[in-house]
Amino acid sequence: MATVTRSSIPVTFTSEGAVSISYSSLVSEPLTLSASIEKAFGSQPDSLGIIIVHDLPPAYPALREKLLMLANAFAHLDEPIREKYADVKSSYSFGWSHGKEIMNGKPDVLKGSYYANPVVDNPSVTSALRDAYPEYYGNNLWPKNEESVNGFEEAFKGLGRFVFNVGCKLAIACQPFASSHLRDSSLSLSELIGSSQTTKARLLHYFPPPPDNPLPREDEPIDSWCGFHLDHSLLTGLCSAMYLRHNVGSPPSVVPSPSPVSGLYIRTRGGDLTKVSIPADCLAFQTGEALELATSGRLRATPHCVRVGAAEGADKVSRETFALFMQPDVNQPLSETETFGDFSKRIFNEHYGDSDVQ
Repeated sequence: MATVTRSSIPVTFTSEGAVSISYSSLVSEPLTLSASIEKAFGSQPDSLGIIIVHDLPPAYPALREKLLMLANAFAHLDEPIREKYADVKSSYSFGWSHGKEIMNGKPDVLKGSYYANPVVDNPSVTSALRDAYPEYYGNNLWPKNEESVNGFEEAFKGLGRFVFNVGCKLAIACQPFASSHLRDSSLSLSELIGSSQTTKARLLHYFPPPPDNPLPREDEPIDSWCGFHLDHSLLTGLCSAMYLRHNVGSPPSVVPSPSPVSGLYIRTRGGDLTKVSIPADCLAFQTGEALELATSGRLRATPHCVRVGAAEGADKVSRETFALFMQPDVNQPLSETETFGDFSKRIFNEHYGDSDVQ
């Protein structure tokens, strides 16, 4: 790793140029990481809006593997069973969602998602808030009596709470950078996240490209598996993706990425497109659009997407991953004219189109 000495702890980078920090530094001396935070999340032309946390506690690999294998198992349940766990009234923001989100102007059928709040099962808010924001203040839905996904709830909460705890520590490291720019200076960034009842995790299964949509191909677009977008959270925690090869008559097997061009792509502040890999034993965190609004652009979100990657046999490989969106409660102001709740409504309308769901 290259180093740049700009503060008491030098900035270190992965081979792809993403800022990397150790978990031990995050725990013991978070306020010495300002140079790393600025380089990762700031406005320099080569800033990627992502940071890699390495040397995590030893419980992490097993938590990740267990839940990602269950993501694949749930996605292979019969469709009527999966749809029992879809929640229309929350704009499909709790439970299962497949083909409901709009990406690149059409329904996204290449990935399925399972949403839940791993920190709070039943938010303690007024009925008025619950009715106004069902996408945040609904109750979790968990698979019941589905043998192939036994332990789903426990695994989801276990990984989600692990990522949440690391994210709260990262928020402390961000505080010197953000404190004077948050609209409500009475709360720290960590308190905004830690006290919120809107935390949301998304367990993702990217289906192998189907025969009627023959990806990968030579002219495959960069965003073939997931279109370019900005997260609308304050911070987003990301696990490294797991790739599974599906063979008839045998359980799926963990395999390397099917192609060197498969995976997460980020557009830098300067406009360059960069592929960023997350090692299996690390976590990554990105800044979301809500934080960009709340800090008047000092901390910035970055457009990113996911590419299938042309390779022989990729049509038999799925991708499993997990993202945790850490954000404030809906009444938190992000700007002089918009709360997080107002902002979220606007984003939901953009992604789900004109529909009668709230």
